[in-house]
Amino acid sequence: MQDNLRADRPSFVTHLECSMTSETYAADQLHQLSRVGRPLLVRYDLDGVGRALTRDALAARPTDLWRWRELLPVRRAENIVSLGEIETPLIDIPKSGGPGAIVKDEGRLPTGSFKARGLVMAVSMARELGVTRIAMPTNGNAGAALAAYAARCGIETVILCPEETPEVNVREIAAQGARVYRVNGQIDECGAIVGRGAAEGRWFDFSTLKEPYRIEGKKTMGLELAAQFGWELPDTIFYPTGGGTGLIGMWKAFDELERLGWIGPKRPRMYAVQASGCAPIVRAFEAGEEHAERWENAATVAAGIRVPRAVGDFLILRAVRESGGGALAVGDPAILQAVDDCARKDGLLLCPEGGATLAAYRQAIRDGLVDPEERTVLFNCATGLKYPLPEAGTWLDRNAEIDLGSL
Repeated sequence: MQDNLRADRPSFVTHLECSMTSETYAADQLHQLSRVGRPLLVRYDLDGVGRALTRDALAARPTDLWRWRELLPVRRAENIVSLGEIETPLIDIPKSGGPGAIVKDEGRLPTGSFKARGLVMAVSMARELGVTRIAMPTNGNAGAALAAYAARCGIETVILCPEETPEVNVREIAAQGARVYRVNGQIDECGAIVGRGAAEGRWFDFSTLKEPYRIEGKKTMGLELAAQFGWELPDTIFYPTGGGTGLIGMWKAFDELERLGWIGPKRPRMYAVQASGCAPIVRAFEAGEEHAERWENAATVAAGIRVPRAVGDFLILRAVRESGGGALAVGDPAILQAVDDCARKDGLLLCPEGGATLAAYRQAIRDGLVDPEERTVLFNCATGLKYPLPEAGTWLDRNAEIDLGSL
């Protein structure tokens, strides 16, 4: 890891681009959304990247997030705020998932979730561009990642959580030095408060997709998959989708890799997975819409995908349609059953959002959307240890006579 952090970092960023209109914006300046209120995408001199880096040279580097430095936006190594972002493993789950099911276990990352990918990049760029105070809405794990990276580099952080945010996440955020507040509302309502404060100059708004660099961190999931699968992508990907940054980022990564000549035109069928109690992307997909209307009265055990409205909705829908995939909703009972099955049968403890991908995968097999033999990646976006677990075990009194035959 340290070798990758110290290495020279030739930057190939050329400009930023509106994801809807393609209007260009200067690099090396602070930006939020584009003039039409849509996310900005970072663009690179990919011909220059191709001349500077080969797949063989990449293979010789330590297998961490920063091995991809030519395809990342941080220009100066001293601005990287790292907590040790490893390449996450691929784990077969043949008993609970079937012969083709493979979990990419993002719970191995710093702060225990894939939010570390996006926030390490966004915070490093905030540091590079002189930001000193940040605010963000969160359902839990993103706030924890932001608090950790911001604490490491001395950026002041204010985080707003919906009232239903799991207690462990709220305490984790506070323990890492952020000012954290509970809000009587959903995450988009927290985001509205953050937006008002940003408009008043109180802080920089770090809401999902409202700054350009979280996508660049999240796209490393797609870069890693390409390398881990020998530069031939899996057949399908099931991704737990709230704000959808990772799905958008992976789709961007695949395009960049093809333009480098490192992969061919084949793409995985991308499935955006949501909970039936909060499924705006699924509803828009099924209706053939380009944008998703807000989901009212959102409720699900999978807090990370309880996002009533996503600013990048059209990018999510575009990716799943272009890939030949889709959007699927699963109920809380199926989510909890998938978590239980994977733990008991395959020894892997999924978070509820990861359980949603397994539940959706099972549903897709039943509906004939996916062949069980196809190579399918399910994203487990956080360690299951961050979530409440059911009571288990029987109390043994150490002072009593124990009948070992009963054990």
